[in-house]
Amino acid sequence: MSFLNKLKDRLAPARDKAAGLAKEHGDRIDHGLDKVARTVDQRTKGKYSDKIQSGTGKAKEGLHKFADKGDGPGSGPGSGPGSSPGSGPGDGTPGPDGTGTPPRG
Repeated sequence: MSFLNKLKDRLAPARDKAAGLAKEHGDRIDHGLDKVARTVDQRTKGKYSDKIQSGTGKAKEGLHKFADKGDGPGSGPGSGPGSSPGSGPGDGTPGPDGTGTPPRG
């Protein structure tokens, strides 16, 4: 087993705990990100609003991906809140490759 594999194995419990906390407190983290974004936007007098908004969106997206990782079967794209089986591509229903994600083309 390589060094990196051993390291990953040892860090897995910490990663899983962090993902669980992110999932449990995701709404609070989202609120904090929004609050920070508003404060920065006010202090820069709106000069960087588009960049702040883009960065906040990417941070939230990354948070939700991280929180959904490692939940076992049914986790991943299309399996989070608001998705329902059978409602279309990316909704968790099996696609051509059986993963629940639409093919990328």
